[in-house]
Amino acid sequence: MISINSLTVAYGGFTLLDDINFHISEQDKIGLVGKNGAGKSTILKLICGLQTPTSGKVSVPSGVKIGYLPQIMEHHRGKSVIDEAMTAFQEMFDMEAELDRITAELAERTDYESDAYQRLIVSLNDINDRLSIIRTDSPQVLAERTLIGLGFKYDELQRPTETFSQGWNMRIELAKILLGKPDVLLLDEPTNHLDIESIEWLEGYLKEYRGSMVLISHDRKFLDNVTNRTVEIMLGHIHDYKVPYSKYLELRKERIAQQKAAYENQQRMIEKTEEFIERFRYKPTKSNQVQSRVKQLEKLERIEVDLEDKSALAVKFPPAPRSGDIAYKAVDLTLGYGTKVVFSGADIEVRRGEKVALVGRNGEGKTTLMRAIMGELKPMKGESRVGYNVNIGYYAQNQEDVLDKNDTVYETLDRIAVGDIRLKLRDILAAFLFKGEDIDKKVAVLSGGERARLAMAKLMLRPYNLLALDEPTNHMDILSKDILKQALKSYDGTLIIVSHDRDFLDGLVDKLYEFRDGRVREFLGGVSDFLEARRIENLNELERHEKPAAEQSVATEASVKKEAAQQEYQSKKFISKEERKIRNRISFLEKNIDECQARMKEIEGVLAAPSPSDDYYMELTREFLELKRDLDSMTDEWTELSVSIES
Repeated sequence: MISINSLTVAYGGFTLLDDINFHISEQDKIGLVGKNGAGKSTILKLICGLQTPTSGKVSVPSGVKIGYLPQIMEHHRGKSVIDEAMTAFQEMFDMEAELDRITAELAERTDYESDAYQRLIVSLNDINDRLSIIRTDSPQVLAERTLIGLGFKYDELQRPTETFSQGWNMRIELAKILLGKPDVLLLDEPTNHLDIESIEWLEGYLKEYRGSMVLISHDRKFLDNVTNRTVEIMLGHIHDYKVPYSKYLELRKERIAQQKAAYENQQRMIEKTEEFIERFRYKPTKSNQVQSRVKQLEKLERIEVDLEDKSALAVKFPPAPRSGDIAYKAVDLTLGYGTKVVFSGADIEVRRGEKVALVGRNGEGKTTLMRAIMGELKPMKGESRVGYNVNIGYYAQNQEDVLDKNDTVYETLDRIAVGDIRLKLRDILAAFLFKGEDIDKKVAVLSGGERARLAMAKLMLRPYNLLALDEPTNHMDILSKDILKQALKSYDGTLIIVSHDRDFLDGLVDKLYEFRDGRVREFLGGVSDFLEARRIENLNELERHEKPAAEQSVATEASVKKEAAQQEYQSKKFISKEERKIRNRISFLEKNIDECQARMKEIEGVLAAPSPSDDYYMELTREFLELKRDLDSMTDEWTELSVSIES
């Protein structure tokens, strides 16, 4: 479909991409991997025509529709979220308008035998044929379904786009691209600003996507789940593997090992041949043999070993001074802005040495809690306090708001460093890959990955005993993330981290706090355990239109839980006054859960019936969503109360 032929990109005397060749076929789902700065984003820009190569050619067949999501984009303005998403259907709306115009003109004309009339008939049929291909469900329903899948709440769809952050506006752009159904998707770090549930939704979508795709991502599991081919960029060259990321790592290791073995064997042969030539060069009886070996060496095709880019972060956090047993504690905490409550009634305890993750949808209060921990936000209610002798090192999600763009890389550290550490600033910057002229770069010209590394370097200047990290891996390449993860695992202080990167969190944290629907819930265990516990419910919620059978598992699972817990607590003979209150509440919840499940089943039956009207379909869908949210809340409360009875 798309061919990249002899492509070279050079800047001044530096060659970024050197004579690369590869082909994107139909239904190829390519993971484009390599270090930050290797040229991955450049390749996407070359494919969609936003950049011109120094030499070579990118061939894109006419009629092929490309959808491109850049890593950094401008905010949308002037429209609501749903209206901006609906612009994805502008081509269809234009065709419908043209169809109406032609239909009206045909109704007025009487020259049925004329060429002009026949041309209108042909145009009418052509537009109808094209519309029949691109029309599926109602555009409004499709847009709402996609936006909700990407993390928007239904009551947020009418909000102006400018009231959302850059991350949320990126989701709007991603929704427009997905709704446009391009033939080729070019996605540059689409998961950077997505929460875990939205990443799972996007995974499901891309698995079912029938077109071609080139994806840049530093999320290892995301790559494994949605790609079938891996193209590695290393030192200006590419290596093409027809396998997903994890299998690519194995094959890459094997390839380099084989190359090294063959290279070493050849070097030994060359050494012996050269030794023979030098030994017998001046002996007439051996002249023919010497000349034969000289020619042999001249004709020999030398084996080369693919060089590995060894430059990587060399991070080791300073030893953490001892703090009190409790690093951070919140009691009945309510946080918000102005009169708007973000979450309420939160009880959080982080003990010295614990590594804790804050997870959940964007906008549920994770960064808000970080601000409270840092003392930047006062509680609306309850208590939020840092423990004795706790010194916090904070990594903010938005580095543009924290780093001074007018400072150089070196000045950024020099302004806050005190004491003997000032003598080690160049060493610290070198560990974060800022060497030579790089340290004199202005912050304003740094890439997203470079700003992330610089902000992390700031945490090396003091011996903090609590690291509060808000999305530290955004823009970091996979190797750098692995090294940072190992550094955090060996860090002897306390860690509180906000992240949507499942692979990064897996094996790093042993406790999570989930932020959901204005509440904060503690979850003991790792991120894999958490996702397993939430997986069925999430998929039911996000795929309710396509898989109604799956929706029934919500009610089934809730019923099983309910029956098991009923048998447990009914066996107890002595009931206290407090227990009786709890049981009464449980009975009330059970009744409402049953009613909610019954109504959801009715709606499923109607939605499964043939051809309900769009308006009625949307009304029922909205009701189903509201019932699902109520069911989730009641089931969670019911479970908590049942567990309290059991204990």
